[in-house]
Amino acid sequence: MLRTLGPRRADVDVAESRARPNQFARQLFAGLPKRYNLLAELLSLGQDRRWRDEMVAHVAGGSLGRILDVACGPAAVTRELASRTSAQVVGLDLSVDMLAEGAANVSRAGLGDRVSMVLGRGEQLPFEDAAFDGLTFTYLLRYVADPAATIAELARVVRPGGPIASLEFAVPTSPGWKVLWWFYTRAVLPLGGLITGGKGWWDVGRFLGPSISKHYRSYPVDWTVGAWEHAGVEHVEHRSMSLGGGLVMWGYRSA
Repeated sequence: MLRTLGPRRADVDVAESRARPNQFARQLFAGLPKRYNLLAELLSLGQDRRWRDEMVAHVAGGSLGRILDVACGPAAVTRELASRTSAQVVGLDLSVDMLAEGAANVSRAGLGDRVSMVLGRGEQLPFEDAAFDGLTFTYLLRYVADPAATIAELARVVRPGGPIASLEFAVPTSPGWKVLWWFYTRAVLPLGGLITGGKGWWDVGRFLGPSISKHYRSYPVDWTVGAWEHAGVEHVEHRSMSLGGGLVMWGYRSA
């Protein structure tokens, strides 16, 4: 008797992440905060730190009073912004668990006097227009229902002339590297996550590759540049890193 196979679990997860992005993100990363930064470094083969450094460099160069770090997780970028600038830094995330771990990491780094952690969504920021001198966001756009509207909301809270920078995973464009990337994200990453972090990291690893591929089929890099410009960001540039596995984008809020 023939039996029709249902969709693969990873495909179901990707579909759910688009239907209920905030709820899905909270569930996916629940229980991961304590080892998140360490395992992100290990499973990216050390590239995550390079990508973060590149993104922060495009915001940390000027004299800034307040910086907002959206989708801050356990505050890796938040702490780096505070360490490399004299600004007051606000880290925002929709996960209570991530914020709690981030606050602990900030305290251990001795940065508690200049960093505050806020519960919130990138799609609906609890801040007035032009409230910040600069802004970063990391691995955010795959977890929102409307990336263009979210980019516009992020730009809204940055003063004219203020720098904005982002970090996202990407898909290599070279055919050879794309094949290796596909194998790594579909096979090595889930297994490595399971071995080093348990079932929670297996679930993240299994979801990640299909999610990245689907996102760029819907929202390629040129589309994203256009969305930034439409939101009022000027001089938008981007850099592909680690053979195409990471994408750093930056620009400046227009007047």
